[in-house]
Amino acid sequence: MMISCLRGALLSFRPISALLYPQQGKGWFDPKWRSLVHVTCLHGTVKHFQFKESLISTSKMASHIVGYPRMGPKRELKFALESFWDKKSGAEDLEKVATDLRASIWKQMSEAGIKYIPSNTFSYYDQVLDTTAMLGAVPDRYSWTGGEIGHDTYFSMARGNAIVPAMEMTKWFDTNYHFIVPELAPETKFSYASHKAVSEYKEAKALGVDTVPVLVGPVSYLLLSKAAKGVEKSFSPLSLLPGILPIYKEVVAELKAAGASWIQFDEPTLVKDLAAHELAAFSSAYAELEPTLSGLNVLVETYFADVPAESYKTLTSLSGVTAYGFDLVRGTKTLDLVKSAGFPSGKYLFAGVVDGRNIWADDLAASLSTLQSLETVVGKDKLVVSTSCSLMHTAVDLVNETKLDSEIKSWLAFAAQKVVEVDALAKALAGQKDEAYFAANAAAQASRRSSPRVNNEEVQKAAAALKGSDHRRATTVSSRLDAQQKKLNLPVLPTTTIGSFPQTVELRRVRREYKAKKVTEEEYVKAIEEEIRKVVKIQEDLDIDVLVHGEPERNDMVEYFGEQLSGFAFTANGWVQSYGSRCVKPPIIYGDVSRPKAMTVFWSKMAQDMTPRPMKGMLTGPVTILNWSFVRNDQPRFETCYQIALAIKKEVEDLEAAGIQVIQIDEAALREGLPLRKSEHAFYLDWAVHSFRITNCGVQDTTQIHTHMCYSNFNDIILSIINMDADVITIENSRSDEKLLSVFREGVTYGAGIGPGVYDIHSPRIPSTEEIADRVNKMLAVLDTNILWVNPDCGLKTRKYAEVMPALTAMVNAAKLIRTQLASTK
Repeated sequence: MMISCLRGALLSFRPISALLYPQQGKGWFDPKWRSLVHVTCLHGTVKHFQFKESLISTSKMASHIVGYPRMGPKRELKFALESFWDKKSGAEDLEKVATDLRASIWKQMSEAGIKYIPSNTFSYYDQVLDTTAMLGAVPDRYSWTGGEIGHDTYFSMARGNAIVPAMEMTKWFDTNYHFIVPELAPETKFSYASHKAVSEYKEAKALGVDTVPVLVGPVSYLLLSKAAKGVEKSFSPLSLLPGILPIYKEVVAELKAAGASWIQFDEPTLVKDLAAHELAAFSSAYAELEPTLSGLNVLVETYFADVPAESYKTLTSLSGVTAYGFDLVRGTKTLDLVKSAGFPSGKYLFAGVVDGRNIWADDLAASLSTLQSLETVVGKDKLVVSTSCSLMHTAVDLVNETKLDSEIKSWLAFAAQKVVEVDALAKALAGQKDEAYFAANAAAQASRRSSPRVNNEEVQKAAAALKGSDHRRATTVSSRLDAQQKKLNLPVLPTTTIGSFPQTVELRRVRREYKAKKVTEEEYVKAIEEEIRKVVKIQEDLDIDVLVHGEPERNDMVEYFGEQLSGFAFTANGWVQSYGSRCVKPPIIYGDVSRPKAMTVFWSKMAQDMTPRPMKGMLTGPVTILNWSFVRNDQPRFETCYQIALAIKKEVEDLEAAGIQVIQIDEAALREGLPLRKSEHAFYLDWAVHSFRITNCGVQDTTQIHTHMCYSNFNDIILSIINMDADVITIENSRSDEKLLSVFREGVTYGAGIGPGVYDIHSPRIPSTEEIADRVNKMLAVLDTNILWVNPDCGLKTRKYAEVMPALTAMVNAAKLIRTQLASTK
């Protein structure tokens, strides 16, 4: 076959996998095409030729994707949502963007050769909230009157509105994704109020793609729910199982009528430590659903950890279920369980061997070996290659990356590339192994192992030496607080904010132009200095006691630090959804970590010189940097965390030397890294808390160390939080119905400063002075006056000044009001 080139005759023609492994060749992969072609010309010109799938093979191997990123490769959904919320566009515009994204995702997977393609994994905000809408479980305060739930009610539950607050938001298992927690009560009435699952199945079918509709399973939905305020101690949401199953039956019946042959129930709570009555709920639920499920293939999907032996036994005996999905990346013990405990005859095993939570290229040879070992247990025709979980936890497409160098890029695979890996493994398992693709993968794996960029002996020795001490400050927190108060002279109920201030369009433009070298460093510094001066004046005018500089120089609280640490790499478009329209761009930790130079001292000192009030130095802690990054998978996570802690320790000491008296080391993600199984908690908390203490063990007693945590259930780790030995902790409280305060009502003694958030910054709703004062009074009922701080739940970066100014005014006024009340009672 002759193919002509632009400047010369054809010399070679071969398949290559160069999108994943670009240093191996200069070919190009497009999932629309089933063959990859590398062409070299006499004059060095490279041309790319593609053969369409229909010319090669039309059969699809046993391959499956649990879920896929929703935001789009260029965050199309984010911008459409925010335009809709700002009333700059209408519902039709938003729905058009959503429809186009869904079509693109389904088409991509179909053309890549995936057999079992998911639908109903798209969401305007969150899949658990979608289930709440499906069940019509709308809390009364949203004044929903029935019928199909529309955007207004849906987004009010997610974000709140001018009248009522949003529903609680918390972490999705141990990820950085957040879900909207259902609020249920004994009197909650259910109705089929959102037909989204059926509509999206039909939408895909009309495009010629037969999908597997995905539903959050009924038992996991209830186990992830919370009892509404007032019935927390007397009511279990699980008791409502008989009430929601009729809705599930309606949905399943409609899906069957629409032509669905498979349905996927996500039941991730099966990986947690479950009580006997909770496991029994799974058995009863699927027994009740069995007649409705008849005629369908039913997959129950689990992810994020091992399935415990008792849960495995329950899962594999569920009525009406024909397939089971397991995370075999984080759940390696499940693999042993399948082999030792056996697998039900005639059932399908969806083997999650491609990591859905990280960005490293799969070790294809190792995964293929795992799959081949399962074949003897499950049977060749019953084994399906899958991802370990939804790919929504990784970046979208490596083809969009221009910032990564070719060596690091060769080690990676984003969601689009993981789809290709799944298909390649399925084909190899079926005897159609692409030898060139596997060889390129093996070469990339070897390159990463041997690269001198990965290993730094000096850093490794310093981290190893940490294990001989607990790195606790020499004096007690009470004595430190006394010394700090003498120096800082703060009022009762001191006010502060968490760190960031609104990031305006103009501010983002300045940063973007500086990175693009369109403005000089001098112009950039001047612009940031002006922004800091503005933020300082705002806080002084509001009469806030401990100030922040607003972080105008920072794009993201993790990326900003990672850009200045060795061992990190950064993407141009590696965005991952955190919640709603909020996306983060996690750094990639590929090697040993160290700090070449100071990272924040210049800006913090500049801000402190603008005001006589205390100015907080703002740092992100080592555990949060770790948990909010894509972490190297070639060494234990705690070793990487200790390396980061040493880097942050140097920064803390430089800030102190520069005259910064209050230093905040955020550990927003400490709780989210907690393993899902209680037997693993102690080990994680030991090294995570130790890492935090390393960062500040060398400062003077008069230097006040703050930390901040957000959006998690802290009650079960409160003793570890105390063990962090911070002088002051600010912590999310308002959106979770102040459940944090219950810890102190139950007798936990806390002697350090503490600032439970007094209002929810993730909602556009502006609280009143009276509302905040009421919250503070509830705190004073369980906390001493001399340790309580008044602050928002989290940073203000995502809000507008029109929302921030009145909210902070109300906060400061509430603190002053209560100070006056306290003074009058003396």
